[in-house]
Amino acid sequence: MNIKTKSLIATALLGWSLAGIAAEPIKIGVTGPFTGGSAPMGVSMRDGVKLAVTEINAQGGVLGRKIELVERDDEAKNERGVQVAQELINKEKVVATVGFINTGVALASQRFYQEAKIPVINNVATGTVITKQFADQPENYVFRTSANDAIQSSMIVEEAITKRKMKKVAILADSTNYGQLGREDLEKALDKKGIKAVAVEKYNIKDVDMTPQLLKAKQAGAEAVLTYGIGPELAQIANGMEKLNWKVPMIGSWTLSMGNFIDNAGKNGDGTLMPQTFIQDPNTPKRKTFIETYVKTYKPAGDRMPSPVSAAQGYDSIYLLAAAFKQAGGTEGPKVRAALENLNEKVDGVVTTYSKPFTKDDHEAIKSTIPVFGEVKGGRVVLAK
Repeated sequence: MNIKTKSLIATALLGWSLAGIAAEPIKIGVTGPFTGGSAPMGVSMRDGVKLAVTEINAQGGVLGRKIELVERDDEAKNERGVQVAQELINKEKVVATVGFINTGVALASQRFYQEAKIPVINNVATGTVITKQFADQPENYVFRTSANDAIQSSMIVEEAITKRKMKKVAILADSTNYGQLGREDLEKALDKKGIKAVAVEKYNIKDVDMTPQLLKAKQAGAEAVLTYGIGPELAQIANGMEKLNWKVPMIGSWTLSMGNFIDNAGKNGDGTLMPQTFIQDPNTPKRKTFIETYVKTYKPAGDRMPSPVSAAQGYDSIYLLAAAFKQAGGTEGPKVRAALENLNEKVDGVVTTYSKPFTKDDHEAIKSTIPVFGEVKGGRVVLAK
């Protein structure tokens, strides 16, 4: 073999090697509770994410590379979330992660992404402090595509106090980070109206009897029950009110739209109100296509998404990341973060069309003008009248 032949072979091998590197998939982590009481949110989010990735890959991917998802069940446990974050970063070498359903898991886990300079988009967790956890640092790698609790609490209080002219309300919140931080936001929003809750009661995950808390609220003369929790326990509140023959409005955070609240509460859940960024209603062409594709792909019972909000926000988070990769010209963390903070192109999502959704000082894609009120009616969530 002469020198010229060897040179040609070496050049060819180098070309094949570079082509292989260029074609490597873009690995994105997906973390959430895919089992347990929070599973309707986690599974719906994951499925929305997968729909977006399937669409993007069918169009050639991003920067000539396909997106590869690395899924992990964090079981809604803080310690498991920490383990998952470290595994995704150090072993799987993800360039970004989407997910986090539970506020406590997000606060415990996202510091590892911050330290590694890897963007993370919270697409369901709503604790107000989530995107502010590292706001005092020069670069913040934590973003969000869900409506934070400050926005939701303000909406809940406005509905109860301003629109319905109520003077006495009770707060029932679970004992998790999510419930207690949400309760704090509700109390702050009430304070701005010059109102103090007549009863503030706490309960634990898996509690099945809310009678003691509800009796205190009833005896205090509450005209409405404001809630912060997740589906199974929220259903126990609705069912407990029925047992006590106490019929006052139940107005709470977006999680009142969870399938396991609606199913477990049955008729007792009808009329419940909650802020929603997305309702399973094909009222735009984009939403119609998204809903039809989701139902056809995953075949949910009764054609009802377990958590429509989670699915939609998960879907949109991937398209925002893809736009950032494209603008950054790669997947290097600092460049992707900078691109997210100044996206040049509009991103057409199912929740909304995003036009510069983030800035350096504001990592919240959902503004107060986006959420609407949903109402449980006949086993589904509809736009509240």
